[in-house]
Parts: sequence; structure tokens; C-alpha cells
Amino acid sequence: MSQSILQKHYTEKVVPELMKKFGYKNLHQVPAIKKIVINSGFSATADKNHVQYVNDEIGKIAGQRPVTTKAKLSISNFKLREGQPIGCKVTLRGAAMYDFLVRLINVALPCIRDFRGVPPRLDGQGNYTLGVGDHTIFPEVSAEGNSETIGMDICINTSALNDEEGRELLKLFGMPFRKTSVELEAEETAAAEKAAAN
Repeated sequence: MSQSILQKHYTEKVVPELMKKFGYKNLHQVPAIKKIVINSGFSATADKNHVQYVNDEIGKIAGQRPVTTKAKLSISNFKLREGQPIGCKVTLRGAAMYDFLVRLINVALPCIRDFRGVPPRLDGQGNYTLGVGDHTIFPEVSAEGNSETIGMDICINTSALNDEEGRELLKLFGMPFRKTSVELEAEETAAAEKAAAN
């Protein structure tokens, strides 16, 4: 099976850049994306049609059928019974994972209205979770005729040892992180110095 564009990019561009920046001695030390998990939850009181609708829409976006997640405990305050469907999830690996990442970075995220980048915060162990409030940003689903929008969490699991390595890995893949105030300040200072020199 031929490599996807992003797999090729990882091998030819991302690996050498990370080895140079972090001084890895061995190729196996270089962090990689291990899997992407897409989660979408719904109300415990949702009817069968809504459960099917969410499963179908997430399936179209991921390119593979999701697994329905069920409640492990009964909680009366939330009208929740053990074994009741409360969401669905898909785990992507290999070529399917890279194909989804290409669509997310290059097609879906730029479709968000007034998009200024995604939050740069990771979980402390090099993994990144992105919340998406409207599933219709993905080209696989149409906003027309959809009864409602679906929210989801996209969890990108990496082999990075810390947030700095994980963030750099995702940046090299093209993840459009929002610039921090420190980065913006540094850019303004550099621009002012350049203007003064001219």
C-alpha cells in the first residue's frame, strides 16, 4: 500500500526537523502520531433516530463505522441507566489516521467562521484534544438537510514525552496553533527592529 502524502511528509520532513531541534540520536526516539480518537456524546434521553443520526454522521467524517459507547453506571439525577447509549467513538490508525488529519488541517479547520487558530494547550504528556462544535465543517457532510449540528472531541495521541515535543510534531504537520502573547510580542519586536534598521 502506498504511503499517504502526510506519511511521506512525516518521513522526509518532520523526522529530520525534530532530530535537528531536539538532538535525537536514534530514529526511534522521534515522536510520532499513534492514533486519533473521535468522540461524540449525546443525551441519555436521546431517541434511537438521533443515536443513529450521530453514528452515521461521525462514520461519514471518519471513514469507518463508529462504536456506540454505553453508560457503565446508573445515575438517577441524569436519567441515566447502565448500558444506555451515551455516545460514539472511532479510533483511527495508519493510513486512515493520516487521511483524516489531512482533511482536518487543510479543509475542515479553515471552514470555521473567523478562524484564528486552534488553542496551543496539550495535556502535559504530548497529546492534543481539539473540541469541534459543528460537524458540518467537514466536506463529507452537508449542512443542508441536517436536522442539527453535532459536537465532537478529536484526540490526537502521540508518542511524545512532553508537550513541547508534541506541539512541535503537530506544528510540523501543519496544525494551525493560535499564537501566544509571547510569540506575538516577539514578532512585533522583530518587526520594529527591522523597521528601525531600514
